[in-house]
Amino acid sequence: MTKITCFKAYDIRGKLGEQLSENVAYRIGRAFAEELQARTVVLGSDARKTSLPLKLALAAGIIDGGAKVSDIGSAGTEEIYFATKHLGVDGGIEVTASHNPIDYNGMKMVKAGSVPISGDSGLFAIRDRAESYDDLNVQARLTYYGRGEIISQSDFEAGGATVKEIVLLGTENYQRVSCLNDYVLHLAEYVNLQNITPLKLVVNAGNGSAGHALDAIELLFKHQNVPVEFIKVHHEPDGNFPNGIPNPLLPENRADTAKAVIEHKADMGIAWDGDFDRCFLFDENGEFIEGYYIVGLLAQAFLDKEKGAKIIYDPRVFWNTEDIVKNAGGKPIKSKTGHAFIKERMRKEDAVYGGEMSAHHYFRDFAYCDSGMIPWLLVAELLCTKKQSLSSLVSQRIKAFPSSGEINSTVEDAGQTIKKVIQHYEGDAEVVDKTDGIGMEFGSWRFNLRKSNTEPVIRLNVESVADIPLMEEKTAELISLIRA
Repeated sequence: MTKITCFKAYDIRGKLGEQLSENVAYRIGRAFAEELQARTVVLGSDARKTSLPLKLALAAGIIDGGAKVSDIGSAGTEEIYFATKHLGVDGGIEVTASHNPIDYNGMKMVKAGSVPISGDSGLFAIRDRAESYDDLNVQARLTYYGRGEIISQSDFEAGGATVKEIVLLGTENYQRVSCLNDYVLHLAEYVNLQNITPLKLVVNAGNGSAGHALDAIELLFKHQNVPVEFIKVHHEPDGNFPNGIPNPLLPENRADTAKAVIEHKADMGIAWDGDFDRCFLFDENGEFIEGYYIVGLLAQAFLDKEKGAKIIYDPRVFWNTEDIVKNAGGKPIKSKTGHAFIKERMRKEDAVYGGEMSAHHYFRDFAYCDSGMIPWLLVAELLCTKKQSLSSLVSQRIKAFPSSGEINSTVEDAGQTIKKVIQHYEGDAEVVDKTDGIGMEFGSWRFNLRKSNTEPVIRLNVESVADIPLMEEKTAELISLIRA
């Protein structure tokens, strides 16, 4: 039995040729269909050159597992979330590596209703079943479907395996479908388009998958006479990513968006990662806005529309979010970090919105899933209804609750390092919280320390109440202790 090593806690990610290939994709597709006893599965793929061949191998496995395939084509992860629920099918898979290096790829999976599949809810059962299939039989099935070639690094460098779709397209078990119009109409329901006054927006798809969705939104705006001008940067999908892997979390990947905002005197800049389930915002001065403060903005947007609503947030930094939610009459609820935990808690609480500082934003009416399109629409509406710039909306919040941003440290023993930090501070802590990692509060400042699930790294976040020097002092103190 061949081990499959690309399964992680919440999704599938692996190096091409070593951990993930068409052979492995076939196995995963077949296991997915059989494990879920699926009748129909929706598939989509991002802009990477290797994503389409992997998706077609996945489709072959799903068909052999007894299910039909509805392929929505090149799409973002949230389009799979939408299509899975909208079409009422038994599951959905997006082939994507998001912001991972060019020689990686992966998959994100949901079951009926776009409920996430994680290690605790069936992902590892799919892995175990996929490992049980015989290699030679898998190869024979791939050859039958015209998918006999295996992706390797050399294949990748040559532009990916040859796409032979003819056999799949010739079977009644595989069909192309489109949900794009319905998806865009659904997005528009989160805002009152009549509230939108003239705006100029820089939009940077990073040569990933966001471009076609933006074009569809732009077309809807034109039909509805919504006065928004889009300045498009790196708009066309290009699996070679000539402008770098789309990952705006990296400071070196922000310059093009910031420059375009300043050059065009735009009201806001928006950039996405490769599968556009996260968006990142820039103010009218081209300044990058940390995701933490966007959580507060979106909480405010929902509470303006739904008084008393519940808002879910992650425990890394949250004083700003709590303050906004309480003052707006909402109910703030803390959840463990991670999409599976946030979505589960949102369902339990019937929360209207959930946000993480990492720029994942979740919406009750979007099947409790994360979206990279809904956040900027809500913020654009806020700019118009509040008649304020983005910098003015966030600057006072940053001063009120300054934060360090997430700081990663590689350590020999994460557990021992965290234990050392706890012993150093626990005598003075007013609050000790173990929702996720360790959180400690000291009146006017607090920190959260978590260890990575996949590498010997611990992640630190520090925030204070209206005291930047104190936040910086405590951040330096903690880093010194962690790295000693």
